[in-house]
Parts: sequence; structure tokens; C-alpha cells
Amino acid sequence: MTLGSTVRTSALLAALTAVLALTVLHDGYNTDPGGLSWWYAASWLLFAAAAWSLRTVPVRRRAALIVAGGIAVASTGLLAPPRTSTDSYRYAWDGRVQAAGISPYDHAPRDRELAGLRDPWLFPTDPAQCALPDHARVDGGCTRLNRPSVHTIYPPVAEAYFFLVDEISPGAARIKPLQIGGALCAVGTTLVLVRLLRRRGPDGEPGSVSGAAYWAWCPALPVEAVNNAHVDVLAVLLTVAGLGALAAGNGPGSAISRRRAALGGALIGAGVAVKMLPAVVLPAVLRRRPVTVVLSTAGLIALSYLPYVLASHSSVFGYLGGYTEEEGYDDPGARGRFALLRLALPPSWSLPVTLAVLLALTAHVLRRGRPERPWSGALLLLGSAFLLLTPGYSWYALLLVALVALDGRWEWLTVAGAGAACYVTARAAPGFPVATTAYAIAAGAVLAGWALRRRLRPERSSGNAAEALPQGRVSV
Repeated sequence: MTLGSTVRTSALLAALTAVLALTVLHDGYNTDPGGLSWWYAASWLLFAAAAWSLRTVPVRRRAALIVAGGIAVASTGLLAPPRTSTDSYRYAWDGRVQAAGISPYDHAPRDRELAGLRDPWLFPTDPAQCALPDHARVDGGCTRLNRPSVHTIYPPVAEAYFFLVDEISPGAARIKPLQIGGALCAVGTTLVLVRLLRRRGPDGEPGSVSGAAYWAWCPALPVEAVNNAHVDVLAVLLTVAGLGALAAGNGPGSAISRRRAALGGALIGAGVAVKMLPAVVLPAVLRRRPVTVVLSTAGLIALSYLPYVLASHSSVFGYLGGYTEEEGYDDPGARGRFALLRLALPPSWSLPVTLAVLLALTAHVLRRGRPERPWSGALLLLGSAFLLLTPGYSWYALLLVALVALDGRWEWLTVAGAGAACYVTARAAPGFPVATTAYAIAAGAVLAGWALRRRLRPERSSGNAAEALPQGRVSV
């Protein structure tokens, strides 16, 4: 029976890997978003089946199966150039600019000062290639880079990563080194999760090694972290490592050393300096040595910005303000933001209500969060922010997936699935409220999970962030 469960899970993983390979090879984002959506749906269903089957695999085999499956799943993202995003081309450009001794914050790619760095790969001149989707016109030719008229938006640790990849890559390697970097970060996060979850307690209890499968086998990894090479995966790796450092100790009263608090805060600070999103986890880690954590986090961010501040003539925040405005976070009616709130509230109320709810949740986590399980409060904050803001980019949810792996409340994975639906399926059904429907389904799943856990295990209810959404076992 136990051998049969291992074989069954392995077969499901093989099927998942095959479907993900076909998904990545299907270049349908612009030409066949409906067909691509079905490939996405198939991969997510196989992911759910494999994670469910894992619960019957013998404990001694789970870690190896999770890691091996994670490597296979991540590897599928290497089979093709980026399919659904052009962000990684900007990464490659920023690395090239830095290699030339120029601050990436000083010039937009379209600026003539950088014309000497252009080549036919990133700046083609062939009319046929320039007619392809996602190519912007530049000086008689075109470019693969999105937003070529604006300065970079990426924080300094991300920029340092782009520079490092450029420095160690062969000249003709193009985008593949960034994809390999994404795969290494994805698998590295799996290894950190397995080590951390194994340390938390006996298998079958909240925090068991099984939860790592929610990250390692999730279809978002090969698509967004590897194929599209989104730098968010580096932020996830650093943040998970930071949470692990800060969660040392087995009880609410356990203490951690000042050195460990400084290390955890610095790792989270590095994650924030890759992508701003990890800042959401900070309220969940301030129950132990808050001064040390805050100072180390802020200090790492400041130190990472310092070299770029000294080397740059323009603002090191680049296009950040313009991006926020472009994405509609200051306009409740733009780009499907605040989709669920706008069902019940006037559009002008959406932003104030969102801020009020998030502030209340932050206060709750600060006051009653469990310091030995900071990911529980972090998941509540980040997941709630997604349900309120309803973002349309699926790679934003990579950190959410990692927090689910740590905490075990698998129903929050539906929020990551909603982001994927918004990004791809909405293109196939332009007149249908995809964002509203997808996030409404996700909200319903989260509420159902909360109700079921509360009913089945009321003894786990306690005064912490998981009180509103009680923890679950990490096996499905």
C-alpha cells in the first residue's frame, strides 16, 4: 500500500511535469490565450492531485520525492524562451548597462546615451520581427523591452543580481542564464523549506515537510520563476530564509539571540530590496527583538541603496511612482483593481476601506501573532491584501505560495490561481469579469477553509493571527 502510494504520486508528478512542459512550449499568450488557459487549468488540477496523493506516502520518502519532483517541475520552465512576460529582457538590459559602468537608474533604454549598448537581440531592426507582439518602437527599429521610455523600477539587490548574472554569463547566452538563475532560486527555496519544516516538528503536524510540495510542485514556479525568470523568486528565497531564522524556538515564550534576529531581519531586508512585496511580512516578525529586526532590515535596505545613490544622477526609485499609478492602485476603477470591494461599495470607498482593513489586520498580527510561526500572520496579511487589491500579475503570488508551504492552509493557493486567471484567461474573455469571478472563488475557498478548520479543530483556536483563519496540517 505504501509502495503503491509512492508510485501513484510519482505518476501524478510525471503527468504534471509533462503537462507543464507542453504548457511552456505552447506559445499562446497572444495568439491562443483560451487554449493556454486550459493548459494552465490542467496543470493546476494535476498539482492538486499530486499534493493530495502525497499525504499517504511514507514519511521517510516524502522529502526526497518533494525535492526530486520540484527539480523536474522547475526544469520544464527552461524548455522555451519567456512566453508570457518580457520583464526578463529588462533584467538583461539593466545588467548590461551596469557592466558598462553606468547606473541603471540614470537613463531609460530609449535614451540616446545608451545607444551604443543596443544589439539586434534586444533592439531588432527587422520589420518582420518588429511586427511581433510585445515589441515597442524605438528609433526606426523596435525593442523587446517593455516601457523603454521610463527608468528602471527595480530595487538595488535585484539590480545587483542582474549585474552578477551578466558578468558570469557567456556573451551569446542571452536570456537562458536568468532562467537558470530562477530555477536555482526555486529549487533552493524548496531545500530551505524542507529543512525548515522538518525542524518544526514530527511529520503530520503543522509545519511538516509535506507542505514544501505546495511550493515545489506549484505550476506558478516553472511558468513565472523559471520560464519568465521573474526576480520575485530571489525575493522569496531570501524572505523564507529570513523567516526561518526568526522562527527559532518551539514555543511562544522562546527567545532568539540578537545575532539570529539581526540575520533574519537582514535577509528579509534583502528580500525587500529585490522586490518591495516582502515588506508585508514584517509585522509578523516583530514579536521577538523588534528593535534588532527593524534596524537590521532597514540597515540592509539602506546599505544596498547606498552604492547606487552615490553612482546615480537620477532618483534610485526610478519608475516606482509611475508604475503604481499605471497599475490603477490610486484609481479604484482602473485595470480591475479592488474588484471584490467594488461589488458592494462605491468605487471611491475602495482604497480607504482597503487601507483600514489592512491596518486592522496588521494591528491584530502585531498584538496576537505567534512568534514561533510568523508565516501564519504573514500569510493572513499578504493573502488578504491580494483579495482586497485583486492584482492582475500572477508572479506577485510567488511569495504567497511559499507562505502557504510554511503554514499549511492550502486554500490560500486559490488566490495564486486567481492571479493566473486574471493574467491569461482575461485575454480570452475580454467582456467577462474574470478578475471578479476568480478572486470571488478564491475568497469563498479561503472562507470555507476557515470554517472547516474551525469546526474540525476548535482546540487549535488561539489568540494569534491564525485565530481568524486557524492553521491546518500541511498535508492536504
